[in-house]
Amino acid sequence: MISGEGAEGLGEDGDGFDYPDEGMNGRTCIVTREKTEPDHLIRFVAAPDGTVIPDLKRKLPGRGCWVGMERQRVETAMAKNLFARALKRKVTVPADLADQVDTLLSQQLAGMMNLGRKAGQFISGTMKVDAAVRSGAALAVFHSLDAAPDGVRKIDQARKAWHLGMETEAEIPSYRLFTGAEMEELMGQNAFIHAAALAGQAGEGVVKRANLLERYRNGGRTRAVGRAGRQDQ
Repeated sequence: MISGEGAEGLGEDGDGFDYPDEGMNGRTCIVTREKTEPDHLIRFVAAPDGTVIPDLKRKLPGRGCWVGMERQRVETAMAKNLFARALKRKVTVPADLADQVDTLLSQQLAGMMNLGRKAGQFISGTMKVDAAVRSGAALAVFHSLDAAPDGVRKIDQARKAWHLGMETEAEIPSYRLFTGAEMEELMGQNAFIHAAALAGQAGEGVVKRANLLERYRNGGRTRAVGRAGRQDQ
């Protein structure tokens, strides 16, 4: 989608919005005009050829704009031509931009899982995960969308037992984000059916990125079953 709008007349198109420079208001969602923490936003920039690209690490040079961590908001920004207004230039918005963000978030999560595995803070296998949950070592558990119900049920029972036995505020959270085929593409031989993130910097990084992906896919909310009180949401 090509926008023909330049920098002139910004904020004067009848929508009542002003689109200030990023340095003045760089953490405001261009869709809702809500101010929030950078971790709850996605930064976008225009490449030299004018193509809008996501900048999840917030390090790319040039003027940027911010959209809340929700797929629907990205799609709204695309449909309403908000990127051109906020970036103050003609831009090309790829039709699959919302999918690109999902892919990048998925890749970041998979990369952190692999780092966690190397650090001994991300384990897989039904027995290992069950033991980590029952011992309280698990920060969160993860299941393939293809996982057999019996395996998921066994680990759910362990989560409930820990929650009731230790009287925690909530069960250890459980995520189901990828199919087996998607994990093989993302992680290769490190793909799993059941896994757990353990305490530590890498394990916490896994949970943080899982929350970001969940929020992006689910309207700013996470569908993870159970919320552990020790987690920073």
